Amino acid sequence: MSYKTMLDRKELEVELDEYLASKLRDAGYGGMMLEKTPLSYKLTIFALRPGLVIGHRGTGIRALTDELAQKYHLENLALSVSEVTMPELNPRIMASRIVQMVERGIPFRRAANNALNTIMEKGALGCEITVAGKLRTERSHTEKFRAGVVPKSGYPAEAAVREAKVSVTLKLGTYGIKVRIVDSTRLRPPVIFKEQPSTGAVEPQSQIGGGAS
Repeated sequence: MSYKTMLDRKELEVELDEYLASKLRDAGYGGMMLEKTPLSYKLTIFALRPGLVIGHRGTGIRALTDELAQKYHLENLALSVSEVTMPELNPRIMASRIVQMVERGIPFRRAANNALNTIMEKGALGCEITVAGKLRTERSHTEKFRAGVVPKSGYPAEAAVREAKVSVTLKLGTYGIKVRIVDSTRLRPPVIFKEQPSTGAVEPQSQIGGGAS
């Protein structure tokens, strides 16, 4: 894949994600995954309420498939919908919940802290919520809410950290909300050593990345 093609692909994914987030808001849109095959495109939509995307007897998903194929020139598009079984660990859904709370007049600090506590109670290893914009005065600034461990680089950050960004327009201006969630199930299991009583040596019970080849 050429550099230009990679940029075009990323731009397409961003446009698709923004469009679907707006169109499928009531369905609890939780993100999407686009795959390119030699002859077609495969798009998987993650939603909290997939029935609202599929529609009665599949009419909704067929109409959406035709619309996306024409709007974004996706040849032989195959569209599927996957249910989000743990919405509290989905950054897109949790960011949208914060948006809904502040739209109802709930202070952004309370909304962010409520989301943070909910995420951590569901077993997240860490979470960081960033809210930016004209939060209290005419000058824009940023506030962060953090709990647990949120790696910034290396394998843990690449493997376990998922993030989403959304925005909401209020009377004072536009808020930008970013949610980063660390899912411990995406990490390799820790190494546990068992002491041998007879010799005093230690023996590993499990190894990161599997056993020896």
